[in-house]
Order: sequence, then structure tokens, then C-alpha cells
Amino acid sequence: MKVVGLVGESGSGKSYKAIVVARQMNIDYIIDDGLLISGAKVLAGKSAKRESSTVSAVKTALFMDSSHKDKVKKAIQNNNPNTILILGTSDKMVIKIAANLDLPKICDIIYINQISTDEEINHAKNYRRKEGKHVIPVPTFEVKKDFSGYFIDTLKIFRKRERKREEVFEKTVVRPTFSYFGRYIISSKVVKDLTRIAVKKIPNIHKANNIFINDFERGIIISLDVDIIFGEKITCIIEDLQKQIVHEVEHMTALNIISVDVFVKKIIKI
Repeated sequence: MKVVGLVGESGSGKSYKAIVVARQMNIDYIIDDGLLISGAKVLAGKSAKRESSTVSAVKTALFMDSSHKDKVKKAIQNNNPNTILILGTSDKMVIKIAANLDLPKICDIIYINQISTDEEINHAKNYRRKEGKHVIPVPTFEVKKDFSGYFIDTLKIFRKRERKREEVFEKTVVRPTFSYFGRYIISSKVVKDLTRIAVKKIPNIHKANNIFINDFERGIIISLDVDIIFGEKITCIIEDLQKQIVHEVEHMTALNIISVDVFVKKIIKI
């Protein structure tokens, strides 16, 4: 197995560049901030960006927790990659990660100033300093459940290739809990209000009652009772309502919706 390091200061744009570097070097596996990534999927690990402090984030990125480390080691063994790209803020860090995961010694280290211009690095640092946001080199759907309630957005990178169609790499932008911009809390009342707004946008729904919000680490479950106006197919009405609730709540709050459970209690003939 060949192990390559990608080194740069925090906020210098390593995660932003990681997929392009991996593609250019035919590397299928990336280790970044506690995650083992292959292509567009997270295979194992937990993101350091979910930690509540900088200290705990560093420990996660270095795989210092035995349970976390063992799960990633097992995933590496099961997939048996030919090459792995390890991201870190220093030579010492990427070497430490390789040692903690019982990987072979790093054979080559790429530095961010070799693949990014000074202008790109400064832009990335300013972005981190002003907005406190970090990039995860996987599509949003892969990490959405792990970042329920965080500021999260999709970042698409377009890259043209000679004689081939344009490639699109999707990455995710998050603002971690330990960001110095502070924390925010969304109350259940806000989610209930957004649910009522969604209900009003669906024809043939007379009213909604008993809206409950159940909170879990990976997201929320919304349950509600509805009265339906007679005349249209019930399954179609409920499917439209579920989609509208998911759209309203996720768009406004960034909360991950595990499920929307709708109970039809009454049919009203007008």
C-alpha cells in the first residue's frame, strides 16, 4: 500500500483541493479530519468538525480514540486500497495519523503551495477567518445526517477535461460547533410553525393537529395528524405534504429530517 500526505496550514484549502489531487494521482481513498473517504462515499470514521472544541477535534483527526481508530482500521483492511491520501496541517500530523492507523510509512508529501497559488491560499484563509466554514470532500447527502442543525451548504466544482465531458465534484461546506462564531439553537416551536406553513401549501388538507418533534443526534422526526378534504387520492396528498414539509424545514433550518409521519384522522366532505 502506498501512502501519500497532503500538508497545509489549517484553512489553506487542503480539503477543497483533495479530490482533484486524488484524481490526478489515481488515489481512490482519502483520510481527512477523522473520515475515511472513497469517491463520493464516507466509508468509516467520524468528522472532527462535529466536535465541540478544537482540542477534541484534533484528537478525532489524529484517531486517538480507540473505538474510532479500530473502525477505520477495519474499513481499510476490508477495502485493501492501493493508495491512500492523508490530509494534515504538518508533516508530523500526517505521519502520526499513518502510525495510529498502522499504515505503511508515508512515501511522499505534497504541500499546499505546490498545488495552489498564493492568491488561492489567501482566499481560503480569509474565508475561514471571516465565516468560520470548513470543506468536507464528499457530497452533502453523505454527511447531512451527521451535521443536522449545522450551517451546511453544497459546493460544486466544475473542471473541464480535454476531449471529455466536464467533470463535477460536489463537496460540502459546514460551520463546525467549535467555530468562534458561536452556536445557535432552533426550537421545536420554529419547526412546528414551518410544518404548519407547509400544510397550508397543500390543497385538500383541511388542517393539521398534534404536531410533535422528536430530536435525535442524526436529525428529527416530525409527526402530525391531519384532516383531509374528500375528493382526491389520500396517498398522493400525503406524499405531497411530506415532500413540502421536508423542503420547508430543511431549507430554513438545515436540520436533517429522518422521517415525516402523517396520520390521517378525518375525511371532511365540503
